[in-house]
Parts: sequence; structure tokens; C-alpha cells
Amino acid sequence: MSAVTDHTGAGQLTDEAVARARRRTGLPKKQLAPHNLEVTADGIRHFAHGYGDDNPLWCDPGHGPATRWGSTIAPPNFCYTMGENAIEQDAEVKAQLRGDPLAGLGAYQAAMEFEYYRPLRLGDRCTSVRAQVGVQVKESSFGGRAAHVTDGLLFADGDGAVVTVQRGTWIHAERGRSKERSQSRPPVTFPPYSDDELAAIDAAYDSETRRGAEPRYFEDVRIGEQIQPRVKGPLTVTDVVVWHLGWGMQLTPPGAFALARQVRRKAPGLYPRNARNIPDTVQRLHWEPERARELGIPMSYDYGGMRETWLTHALTDWMGDDGWLFRLRCEHRRFNYIGDTTWVHGTVVDKVQAHGRNEVHLELDCRNQRGEVTTPGTAVVLLPTRDAAVQLPQPPADNLLDLLQSEIARFAD
Repeated sequence: MSAVTDHTGAGQLTDEAVARARRRTGLPKKQLAPHNLEVTADGIRHFAHGYGDDNPLWCDPGHGPATRWGSTIAPPNFCYTMGENAIEQDAEVKAQLRGDPLAGLGAYQAAMEFEYYRPLRLGDRCTSVRAQVGVQVKESSFGGRAAHVTDGLLFADGDGAVVTVQRGTWIHAERGRSKERSQSRPPVTFPPYSDDELAAIDAAYDSETRRGAEPRYFEDVRIGEQIQPRVKGPLTVTDVVVWHLGWGMQLTPPGAFALARQVRRKAPGLYPRNARNIPDTVQRLHWEPERARELGIPMSYDYGGMRETWLTHALTDWMGDDGWLFRLRCEHRRFNYIGDTTWVHGTVVDKVQAHGRNEVHLELDCRNQRGEVTTPGTAVVLLPTRDAAVQLPQPPADNLLDLLQSEIARFAD
């Protein structure tokens, strides 16, 4: 049984739906065709430019070969655009995954973790496994009950070597109640920016620097040191469109007109009707304020994945070409609305030498112009010493199947 709907058509979370959702743990999901089948210079550049990053390590074909990597490499989050199914579903798995037990509930990205083990280079292909690894039921800040569903998304390169471990938690909340609660909240106002405010944002853009080819050595980093802030905004619908050019559509299958119709025949729920009775993508709440308000949200907003790339941008600019982003974790606690400006901050909170790694631990946050922290996070960056280059970390398993079992055991504990 799926989540039932009330008299308004909004979904309600039932115990039966939770039990059915939990039975999906460990079952590999069939994924959409990736935006990129192969790592290319164009794909990398479009992705990086989509979040405002022109780092020559990914964007200049002449730069990468002269670095320790020996070639152009992709930004860490580029895995988002890749991943061909590594496991074919059998009939039993397909039957167990048929129908969404949480259909009718709103889905909001809450937290994301990344572990990076090796870079993606030009010409690489990726296989991936996505499977649910945990379900928890909690009271939702949106109102009513919510299911916190955690998925593992595991990537390997064309040779089968583990590239990235990604863990994501989504909150599936009762939208009807969230809409009721939203009516009692004060509206979010967006006064126009003054010329002085816009000039300050532009000045921050103009002052941004990148460590680049100059190594940042582990010995030189001090606890309490702050990385140079990054500004992203004021956010416009255009920014969301440009982001999609590099990222792909991800949630709604790509394609327009007849191709969209093919998908809509199989999954009409992905195309709710708009005010003119025209079926349109569920994702339009990110650029259509009317749809956002229908769902109890006062304004269109960004994607969590956008803020993840903004955090990565600040870190990779700070660490330089010779560093390695090992771990990143963030929680998306507030909406980042169209019109908001985000400032990315980071502070070094620890230095650790362990397992042959020189780790720098950082606390991060995305903060809007109202001073609200929308996304707090943490990161571990590996830096070279004056005596030795960074050694890439070893993944917890040598292949995707063993890695999936490791992730299931991790969440069972």
C-alpha cells in the first residue's frame, strides 16, 4: 500500500507505506540514462561553468597535463552527471520496486555525503549502483510525519575501480499539512537590492582568488584559518537554467515533446498539470513560483546539488591543484529562494596525520543575505607536505557489489 491521499489529494504517510519502503533496502534501483556517458572536455566545462567555476584544472586543456594528475580531470561533483547501471534488475526486484510507497508526499533533499577516492579523467566512463540503505520516520518541520530515506549512490570507473561514494537523505513529508502550516507563517519578502548591495557582491566576485598551481602545504595550515569566502547570487531563474545545461535534468527524464510524452505515459505523476491544464515537470517548482506556493513553499528555490557544488568550489580553489577533497558532508536546512544571495564560508578546525594521510578538517556553511545559515557542512581535505605528495585514500571495498554490502552494514549499525 502506498501513502494514502486525503480529501485534498495530498499524501499522508501510513505505517504500511513505511514498512513497504523498508523492504526496499539493498535493492538496486534502475537509474535514468546519465547526462554524460563519457568524461569529455565539453561536458566538464559546461558542468563547472554551471556553478560559476572556471578552474583551469577542469576547464583549460593545456593546464591539466602539467599538474600531478597528468591530464584534465573533472570536478568532484561531476559524478552527478554520470553512472550507467552496474546491476541489471531481475523480475523479483522489479516487482518489489514497482510503485512508490511514498507517492503523494513532498520530497526534499536534506543531507548529502561524498567520499572521493580517485579522479575522473577524459575518456572515463562510469558504472553505478543506487540502492536505499535506510528509512527513519520523524516529525517533520514541514508539518506532520516524514520518512527520512537514505540512498547510497556508488560509482566505479570503466576499469571497475571505485571512484565515489555518495549518500543522500531525502525527507518525504506530508505536503498537505506543510501547506496548512505555511499559511500561518509570515511571508518571505524580497525587497529590491540597492545599488550599493549589488556593488558589494560584484566586488566580492572581483576579489576571488584561486590557489591553483602553487601548492598549499599541510605544514603551513593553521587551526582557525578561514578560507576565502565565495559568493553565489543573487540567484535567478537563469542561474537554474544554466545549471541544468551542465547537470542534466536528473529527476525528470530528459527530452521534450514526443520524448516527454513517452515518459508521461509510463509515469504521469512526473507531469502534474499547470494552471493552463498542461502537464509539466514536477521540477518546475524550482522556477515557477505559482507551483511552489501550491505546495506550501513561498517562492521557487535552488537545488541542494547546487549548494554542494558551491561548497566544493570554495574548497578546491582554496586547496590548489595538488590537494584532494576526500570528504564533504552538508545538510540543507533552509530553502535558498530565487533572489537570495549565498555566501560560502569555511574554517579550519583540525589537522590530523593518520593512515598515511595529511588531513585538514573544515567546518563550512552557506549563509544568505539575511544572515541565515541554509546549509552547514564539514569537509576533509588532503594536502601535500614539503616532503611528499598527497596519497589518494583507499575505498572500503574493491568493487561496487562489495561496496554496496559495506554500505548496508554501515547503516544497519
